[in-house]
Amino acid sequence: MQDEVLAAGQADVYGLFRTCALRNPFAVAIECEGRSISYAALLERVDRVASGLLARGVRPGERIAILSHNRPEYIELQLAAAAVGAIVACLNWRLAPAEMRHCIELVEPVLAVVEPALHPVLADVTAVPAIEFGAAWDGLGERLSRDPRLGTLVPNGEAGLTILYTSGTTGLPKGALISHRAHAARAAVFAAELALRDTDAFIAWAPMFHMASTDHMLATLVRGGTVIVIDGFDPAAINRALARHVIGWLVMMPSVIEAFIAVREADPVPIRGIRACGAMADLVPRHQIAALTRLLGTPYVNSFGATETGLPPASGGLIEIGVAPADLGKRISSFCQARLVDPDDNDVPDGEPGEMAVRGPTLFSGYWNTPETNAREFRGGMFHMGDVFRRRPDGRIDFVDRVKYMIKSGGENIYPAEIERVLLGHPAVSEAAVVKAADPQWGERPVAFVACSGTQAMADELMALCRAQLAGYKCPREIHFLGFDDFPRSTSGKVQRHALEARLALPLPARR
Repeated sequence: MQDEVLAAGQADVYGLFRTCALRNPFAVAIECEGRSISYAALLERVDRVASGLLARGVRPGERIAILSHNRPEYIELQLAAAAVGAIVACLNWRLAPAEMRHCIELVEPVLAVVEPALHPVLADVTAVPAIEFGAAWDGLGERLSRDPRLGTLVPNGEAGLTILYTSGTTGLPKGALISHRAHAARAAVFAAELALRDTDAFIAWAPMFHMASTDHMLATLVRGGTVIVIDGFDPAAINRALARHVIGWLVMMPSVIEAFIAVREADPVPIRGIRACGAMADLVPRHQIAALTRLLGTPYVNSFGATETGLPPASGGLIEIGVAPADLGKRISSFCQARLVDPDDNDVPDGEPGEMAVRGPTLFSGYWNTPETNAREFRGGMFHMGDVFRRRPDGRIDFVDRVKYMIKSGGENIYPAEIERVLLGHPAVSEAAVVKAADPQWGERPVAFVACSGTQAMADELMALCRAQLAGYKCPREIHFLGFDDFPRSTSGKVQRHALEARLALPLPARR
């Protein structure tokens, strides 16, 4: 009896989607390149694919790798896997062959699904049996009746559904396992924290191997909204979609905002409505936040989340329309518990930097096949994010930097993000990143890379700005100017500091 009571409290993503499809069969589930797919049609297709996967011998808990750009079939696979209890390993098509091989071998998939153009890339690194999108995929399960086991094969909400790989900027990628429970909780948090409505649409332009698309497109399809599939950042296509749909959360990564602003200014089509926009405010020039929100008529999401945590732990704050914020203090989400701790896991006092440790229903289920890492990062029953914050007396928190990237200069700790925030506050700066360089006297010194007009006068102005707002030892010793597009980035748009460090050995212009 107790098992049945516990089972009644569980939910799986396929079951939630199916309930939504039966409730709204004629609503548009997916829109892509002028083609609309209803909830009823998507459910029928998902059931056929799921039945085909079972007929091929795929079993609950087994992994299916996918290597593809954004397309509706990506969503079909994720929902079909949810129906059979399989786990989708979302491969990053930007990876080098050695990294790709590592990601595949890590999860040991029984099957791969691949876009035809990327099949040679997959074949170079693995012999796992593969199905190509196209005729082979369209025919999967075509002559089969709906398998009656669909929706009954997920043992509980803790079963995994997706594996999303971390960016791997300091080593080989890790596979973060996201459960049905976490995906369902993330859907609820999106709706609650961003005040979304069930029918709000989502524009999935970010790579579907990234949480920015996978988390929110699954969340949209269990609520009843439309997922607009765009293959990569296409500002004109995104702008046109704003005239057709009410958008819940318009994801805008730091690296694309400037280009989108230019397109929006050139073509200010009427907007049906947007609840909120943006992401990672700490990495965005303040004047761009003001310009984007003014153009869209919607506030900016001042959050801090991760692949491992979803939108929390800091997802409670919005930046008002037209404001270039001087204050990026964040509110801890209502849907998690959070601590700021020192290296010995003691709580730090207000104003002191501490690593964020969180617990809550949106949390991932650990890194796949890395028990030592999991033991370290989940110590004490909380996940240690590796991100440093300071808590204010009013309970808000300020992002400081990553734990593992710190500059030690003359015995002082320098967090690069503190310097970057000052530089990004200048209206002429569109990107800034601070890295460490060896120093014979101080051990290490901070060096800044900036995207703006690279003149000696500008370098002097930025130095003066830093001296006015930072302790002397935190000020960059050098400023290098790069073009905005020359900054090396991860798939989430974050600047890769290790790649900039490598550039310090090369001749660079405008060195101060």
